[in-house]
Amino acid sequence: MTPVRLDRRRFLLRLARLGFVMAGPATGALPLFRVPEAAAAPTPRPLADAKGKDPAALVRQAVGKLGGMARFVRPGQTVVVKPNLGWDRRPEEGANTHPAVLAEVCRLALEAGARTVRVFDRTCNDARRTYERSGARAAVEGLGTDRVRLEYVDEDRFEVVALQNATKLTRWPLYRPALEADVLINVPVVKHHGLTGLTASMKNLMGVMGGNRGRIHQGVEDNLVDANFAVRSHLVVVDATRILLRNGPQGGGTEGVRIADRLAATTDVVAADAWAAREFGVDPLSIATIRRGAERGLGVADLSRVPIL
Repeated sequence: MTPVRLDRRRFLLRLARLGFVMAGPATGALPLFRVPEAAAAPTPRPLADAKGKDPAALVRQAVGKLGGMARFVRPGQTVVVKPNLGWDRRPEEGANTHPAVLAEVCRLALEAGARTVRVFDRTCNDARRTYERSGARAAVEGLGTDRVRLEYVDEDRFEVVALQNATKLTRWPLYRPALEADVLINVPVVKHHGLTGLTASMKNLMGVMGGNRGRIHQGVEDNLVDANFAVRSHLVVVDATRILLRNGPQGGGTEGVRIADRLAATTDVVAADAWAAREFGVDPLSIATIRRGAERGLGVADLSRVPIL
């Protein structure tokens, strides 16, 4: 029987339909990424809640309640820590992940044996100013090791991905270092957002999305669920040490910032955002992204079903 021959274009299209991501130049080796499939009926996963004045201690306490960072990071792995570093704002203004939270997450990953910890965000304001003023650069450099790197996003490293199980965002450029990481730790800050009402872990993954992100805001709830199915957060550490209550996501000044001294850790982005909504002071199901995440099986929004540690 004569074998069927596929030309290169048909071969790549078939891989795309199977849920693989094509990366690399038009010639040469093609790295393949498998986009994870959706969970049909998610089982509630524990969420660790911590309260106190020391942000670093809160991180250690919450992650410890989940079994410690060694549960998520194994020796020799590459870890991506994805904070919210979108804005040229001081830590006390609540627009970015607190630098002490960021530093402690990186420190725990190092203690667990990570070979490399990469920290980045596709910022909205100038990246150099944002990294400096947010305190992120000082936090990373204060760790005193070249195993942790605060990186600027390289626009040439976004790859168009076929998103399996997507309802709206079927193809989108995603950041290859995030796809290639052994472990992705999502470290959002809890704050107001003029479009979605609230931004936390699900929306934080817009920082690994390329292209014209303004288009994502059209049908944003399903687009964000699609993106979170494609880029899985192995651990979420939610920074609610300060909560920006209005004029988000950028904010400005401290008048709209409430000192909450809270932090949570979980492996469920929907539960993480439901907890964030509760700390923000709204019904989680009033936030469309949380509601759609629960409806589509991304995670559990009903905190009464989530084991709170």
